[in-house]
Amino acid sequence: MSDAAKLIELDERIAAIRENIRELTEQAAAYSGASDESLAADRIAEQEAQLAELLKQRQALAR
Repeated sequence: MSDAAKLIELDERIAAIRENIRELTEQAAAYSGASDESLAADRIAEQEAQLAELLKQRQALAR
């Protein structure tokens, strides 16, 4: 796979994770109760960690 194709794939994955974070944030705003909020926070944190890793990979590839 060429670097350009890898960048495109990473950009698509980054966009998908950003959309997931947006949706999870909206869902979290609608939740009530500590357990629901904790679960939402855990999911958002997991997605943010994945996003950070993808951004790191993209930056390294773009160099």
